[in-house]
Amino acid sequence: MLIRKMQLSGENIPSSEITPREVFRNGRPDRRGFLTNAMKLAAGSVAAGLLPGRAFGGDKLTTIPGKFQATDTQTPYVRATTYNNFYEFGVPKDEPAKNAHTLHTRPWTVQVTGLVKKPLTVNIDDMIAYRPLESRVYRHRCVEAWSMVIPWDGYSLSEFINFCEPLPSAKYVQFLSLYDRKQMPEAPDDYPWPYSEGLRMDEAMHPLTMLTFGCYGETLPNQNGAPVRINVPWKWGYKSAKSIVKFNFVEKQPKTLWNEMNAEEYGFYSNVNPNISHRWSQEHERRIDTGFPHQIPTQMFNGYGDQVASLYAGMDLKKYY
Repeated sequence: MLIRKMQLSGENIPSSEITPREVFRNGRPDRRGFLTNAMKLAAGSVAAGLLPGRAFGGDKLTTIPGKFQATDTQTPYVRATTYNNFYEFGVPKDEPAKNAHTLHTRPWTVQVTGLVKKPLTVNIDDMIAYRPLESRVYRHRCVEAWSMVIPWDGYSLSEFINFCEPLPSAKYVQFLSLYDRKQMPEAPDDYPWPYSEGLRMDEAMHPLTMLTFGCYGETLPNQNGAPVRINVPWKWGYKSAKSIVKFNFVEKQPKTLWNEMNAEEYGFYSNVNPNISHRWSQEHERRIDTGFPHQIPTQMFNGYGDQVASLYAGMDLKKYY
């Protein structure tokens, strides 16, 4: 039996591209460390009741404390999971939490394509088990001038990229999200779906960039990007792609949805910069935490400048915004 691709092309996945699982269970960090048995996974998913609501929050994750911990007051879970940008489930901030129950997160596979030693397909549960999950508290900043502080659960994206074995010619990695009209009937028709984002390779390999499977010690709620998303905390929130089904390694800067729709407002780099305005001023942000949202000054690189400013040394950040 073959696992079917996630609504990107409708093609079947060759069995040679499905990674194995038994060796992976031994905890080996190389490509041979993954194992997938499609028939057992599908049967086990149904038996365990994983279709489709399991990743709609509420399932506990085992995590260890991560190195990166913002000390800001954390946003309560109920706010972080009911005030979301996820246009595939509706544009108003309260709609994703109402509509995302239609998302099926099991079975779920992620393709690795482009400039890699060997294209392959990986099951989500193998990705989750590949490394111990860390809990990291990150500031999350959006161009609508609001922000949250959320404990995310996952591990450095660099770990997965190393597993993918990109070729030296790969200078960027593109992320493609699921797009399925049956599961996402509220998605606006006039967007260039599927949602796409991308990073320069050194940004993707930075230890702050996180491959994320949960938040607040639980599996990701659907409206927060289940079952797998990334977090790039020094960039605007839209750079952190949700519900990812493909990692595509490329030589040239990839197209990204918001940059393609409005390049003057949404630059490819999208670093948090209070000196560059969008439709809203970015000098201040509305922090959503335990009380009434309050205004605070926006920090360059969202407060992560000590860790990431060197990535952009010598660059004109008003030109490469």
